[in-house]
Amino acid sequence: MSILSYLHVVMTTRFAELRRDGERGDSPVPTAVIIFGLVFVATIVTGLALAKADDWMSSIPNHTNPTK
Repeated sequence: MSILSYLHVVMTTRFAELRRDGERGDSPVPTAVIIFGLVFVATIVTGLALAKADDWMSSIPNHTNPTK
């Protein structure tokens, strides 16, 4: 058997095995849930930081907020 025929058979067999393999990873639903959770936590942390900074700025004597 020539080397080209051997390589053809080996590669064809390997590609057939790869196509048969049903494991293609996790579904996108858990990933979406994780992303939603991270966004929710980031929103809460940002809101708390904004409130804390606003309180801190309001406690400065003679402070006037230029946007309010």
